[in-house]
Amino acid sequence: MSTASRELRFDTGRLCLDLLATIGRRFGGHHEDRLRNPQRLREWLTRSDLVPAAAPVPVDELWLRRFRAVRALLHRIVHAELVGTADARDLEHLGRLCLAPPPAPQARRGRDGQLRRTFAAEPDCAGLLSLIARDAVGLLTDPLARARLRECAGEDCDLVYLDTSRGHRRRWCSSEVCGNRERVARHRRRAVTAQT
Repeated sequence: MSTASRELRFDTGRLCLDLLATIGRRFGGHHEDRLRNPQRLREWLTRSDLVPAAAPVPVDELWLRRFRAVRALLHRIVHAELVGTADARDLEHLGRLCLAPPPAPQARRGRDGQLRRTFAAEPDCAGLLSLIARDAVGLLTDPLARARLRECAGEDCDLVYLDTSRGHRRRWCSSEVCGNRERVARHRRRAVTAQT
């Protein structure tokens, strides 16, 4: 398995889609989980900019299970909404997730004199999940953003991204990963055809 397949991705164009991207490529019908443990979830929270790097966040196994459950919910909803068929119960569940108050941001001066974003109080899991759920509701109810939702055309990849390319003709989640795999596969098919 390549290093690229294990890396956390933040190139989908939306926070909720970046959480979906923590389900890696399919290998033999199975997805690789990029949120392998609480430490990896903590890394995702920080790198996604959901949580400031210095903010204390008590990520544990319960948090990991809850984030994975919301990720599974979002996976069902987003993939179904690509064809306009999300289940009403899933949408209601998503709405309930939005009810938790998100953590209150606060500006604090660092040792270097620069203002840094932190939280007024230690955030809880429900508050952070609320931010992700609110982002998903915003995405799904914005006609312009919905029109730019795409599923990667790469073989064994079902990543969904927001197509912000100039002509809105982007085919792959990543030209360097899935696009390159497709170009290599196409080259091999042509080489085999030329030999026969």
